[in-house]
Amino acid sequence: MHREEAWGILLEHSREERTRKHGIAVEATMQAYARLLHEDEEKWGIVGLLHDFDWEIHPTADLHPEAGSKILEARGVPEDIRYAILCHAPFLGLEYTSTMDRAIFACDELSGFVTACALVKPNKSLSEIEPASVRKKMKDKAFARAVSRDDLIKGAADLGVELDEHIRFVAEALKPVALDLGVNA
Repeated sequence: MHREEAWGILLEHSREERTRKHGIAVEATMQAYARLLHEDEEKWGIVGLLHDFDWEIHPTADLHPEAGSKILEARGVPEDIRYAILCHAPFLGLEYTSTMDRAIFACDELSGFVTACALVKPNKSLSEIEPASVRKKMKDKAFARAVSRDDLIKGAADLGVELDEHIRFVAEALKPVALDLGVNA
C-alpha cells in the first residue's frame, strides 16, 4: 500500500477538515518515529493517516475502529497496518505485537494535544511548545477535554520514552506539516 491510496481512503470517508488534519498530524509523528527507529516510514505514516479514517461514519467505541478495519480489509490493506490501527483504541484490549502498534497509541492523542497547545500560544507556534506548558495544560480538565490524560502518559510509557521527551519529539515532528495543521512551525 502507498500513501496516495491511504490518502484517497481518508478523503473518501472523512469530510471534516479536523479529521483530515488529525490524520496528517499523526502521520507526521509516526513517520518521525519510524525514521528514528529505522522502520518503514511509509507504512508507519499510513497507519497514522488512516487510524481515524472511519470516525465520521463510526463515531462510537462499539464500531470504531473495528468496523473501519473491515473496510480496510476489503480494500486490501495489509493485516499489520490494520492491526496497528486497532491498537490505537485501548478499549479493545489488544496486545502490542510491534513497536508500530505501540507508536500509534503513543502518537495519536499527543499529536492532537500538542497541536491544541500550539493554537493557544501567542504566535500559534510549535516552537513555543515546552513539556512543562503541555503538562500544565494536561492538568486543565477543560482544555481539550476529550483527550485522556492517562492515555497521554500511558502512550509514552508503552513506547518506552519519558513523557517530556515524547512531547518534545512530537512537537518537532509536527513542524514540517505545521501549516497544514493551522499552526506555525
